[in-house]
Amino acid sequence: MTVLALSGSSIDGSVYTDVVDLAHRSPAWVDDTVSAWSSYGLAVFAVLMLVGWWRARRVRAEAAVTALAVPVVVVVAYGVNALAKLGVREVRPCRTLHVVTLEACPARTDWSFPSNHAAIAAAAAAALFFVSRRLGAVATVAAAAMAVSRVWVGAHYPHDVAAGIVVGCLVALVAMKALLRRPESLARRITGTRLRPLLVS
Repeated sequence: MTVLALSGSSIDGSVYTDVVDLAHRSPAWVDDTVSAWSSYGLAVFAVLMLVGWWRARRVRAEAAVTALAVPVVVVVAYGVNALAKLGVREVRPCRTLHVVTLEACPARTDWSFPSNHAAIAAAAAAALFFVSRRLGAVATVAAAAMAVSRVWVGAHYPHDVAAGIVVGCLVALVAMKALLRRPESLARRITGTRLRPLLVS
């Protein structure tokens, strides 16, 4: 059953158009930088997760288990967010408002709410705090930049990225706490298998 779709233009359509207009008036290098981040910035979160795991395995097996849980949680967050998209089915603002955007307007069935990019970035940031406060802080700044960039390039309304952040954070917090109720037990099980090198250096 499809949930009544949000009428994005009536919620914050004016804010969206203001941001898109600002993007058109900005220097080319600013738009190029934001567009590149919007398209490829998620790779940075993968690097942060890899760094977190590499450092954790040098500390203790339980810390490595926590770090390995982060990408799993991010995938779960993406799945939850994707289901929400199918339930709401909000049409992209670039189609509803018929504006020219920096990023090519996605297909009509590529729904807008909530933002997958924002959900993934927020989930990674929230989960990384369980591994390292420093990495979590860096990821939080990167996640905020990703959310802003998705509106700047015209892919999402502001409420799309806000909802994506909420979904990503909630899923990450719940999933990390559930997965890490007994990290010692998980560490013992994994170290007894061929996956041992993943936990200890």
